[in-house]
Amino acid sequence: MMKMTMKAIVTTKYGSPDVLQLQELKKPVPKEDEVLIKIHASTVTAGDCEMRRFDMPAFLWLPLRLYFGAFKPRIKVLGQELTGEIEAVGKSVTKFNVGDAIFAPTQMALGGHAEYICLPEKYAIALKPQNMSFEEAATLPTGGLNAQHFIRKGNVKKGDRVLINGAGGCIGTYAVQIAKSMGAEVTAVDSGGKLKMLSGLGADHVIDYTKQDFGQLVAAQSIEPFDVIIDIVGKGSFARCVKALAPDGTYVMGNPRISGIIKGWAIGLNTWQKVVAAIAPYKVEDLNRLKELAEKGEIKAVIDKVYPLEHMADAHRYVETGAKAGNVVITIKSEQ
Repeated sequence: MMKMTMKAIVTTKYGSPDVLQLQELKKPVPKEDEVLIKIHASTVTAGDCEMRRFDMPAFLWLPLRLYFGAFKPRIKVLGQELTGEIEAVGKSVTKFNVGDAIFAPTQMALGGHAEYICLPEKYAIALKPQNMSFEEAATLPTGGLNAQHFIRKGNVKKGDRVLINGAGGCIGTYAVQIAKSMGAEVTAVDSGGKLKMLSGLGADHVIDYTKQDFGQLVAAQSIEPFDVIIDIVGKGSFARCVKALAPDGTYVMGNPRISGIIKGWAIGLNTWQKVVAAIAPYKVEDLNRLKELAEKGEIKAVIDKVYPLEHMADAHRYVETGAKAGNVVITIKSEQ
C-alpha cells in the first residue's frame, strides 16, 4: 500500500537547533499544475539557521516576521534547495515526466527537509546534471544561482581581477569556479583552513582574513586594486572594500545592509565606481546554465559533511560554527 505520510524535520518554535524535531506529516498530493518530488538530498545553509533562529537584518525583520510567523513558525519545514525524482505530476503538467531526476530551489515556500514536496511546474526546476550525484546536485540551487548572479551583476570579464570575500562557503566555492571559467584572475578570501581547498578550485591567490587585510594590502600597494569585489559574507568594512576597488570597479554586496545600500547610491553619484546590492532571482535558464557548466566539468560541488535527515540538529550546529567548507548536505531516504 502506498504510504500516505512522510517524515519531515519540523521547526516547533524559533530558537536553537533543539527546536528541530523529526515528525510524521501528511504526504502532499500535487495540484493540477504541480509535480510531486521524492526528495533524495537537500542542504543546510547559514540561511536555514538564520530562519530557525529568526536572525534577520533590521530592515527585513518586520515583513519577514509577518511572513514566517509572528510568534512561532508558520512555515514549519525549512530547506531551500533539493534534488530528487518526479513521483507524480498534475494533469496540466507538460514539462516533466514521472521518473525525471531534477534539482530546484524551494523559493519562499521552503520545505526541502522532508521526504516529499509539491512544487508548481512554473517554479525554477531543471533536470539534474548527468555527471553529478543527487548529493552534489543539491548544492547547486542556492550556491550556484547566487554565485552566478553576483558574477553577472559584477559584469566579470576575461582578465578582470576579482576578489571574493567569504569564498569558502556554499556560494563562494561556486563563485570562484564560475569566475575562473570566464577567464578572471581570482583572489579568494576566507579563513586559513579553507585556503588549500580554494586553491584546488582554481583561485589564483588566497588570503587568510585572520592574518591579512586585503584592504590594507591594496593600500600598501602590495597587491593591485580589484576590478570586481564580491562580498558574500557582508561583514566586512564598506569603506575597505570600496578603497580596494579600481577607479571604475564594481563592489557587489551579496548580503547587503541598508547602510551599505545608501552609501553605494552616494558613491555611484560621485565616482565611476559602482556598488550593487544583488539578490538572485529564480530562473530556469540560470539552473540550466549551471547544469551545462557542471556537465562540462567547469564547476563541481564542494561537500564538507553529509548528515541523514534524522541528524538535522547536528547539521545546524555544525553550520553555525562557521567552519564548514562548501556545503553541508542532508540525505533523505524515504520509505514506500
